[in-house]
This record gives sequence, C-alpha cells and structure tokens, in this order.
Amino acid sequence: MARACAFAKLQSAPKFSVRHRNRCKVCGRARGYYRKFELCRVCLRVYALRGDVPGVIKASW
Repeated sequence: MARACAFAKLQSAPKFSVRHRNRCKVCGRARGYYRKFELCRVCLRVYALRGDVPGVIKASW
C-alpha cells in the first residue's frame, strides 16, 4: 500500500520547478537515471538482459 501511495505522490507536480527530479518509470529511483531510456541503471540492466530494450547489447571485448 505504501508503494502505491509513493508513486501517486511522485506523479504530482512539485511546489517549485527547481525541485523536479528525474525518476525511473518502473521503480521510482532518482539516482543512476538514464534520460534516453527513462530508467534507472538497475532497471535498465534487467530489461536489457531480457532483451526488452531495442538496440542494447551486452559489451564484450
């Protein structure tokens, strides 16, 4: 229940525009955010390994 409440709170606009913080669309994490994918580093890795993010492959050299 607390998780749903937290997501609802994130959807509302901040009182001041400088308080805006980019957050992951899946888990709401604010740190390690990738603008291109709108995901945090943790969720990006999970989705990329599953093949859900087109054009992303695991590096090997």
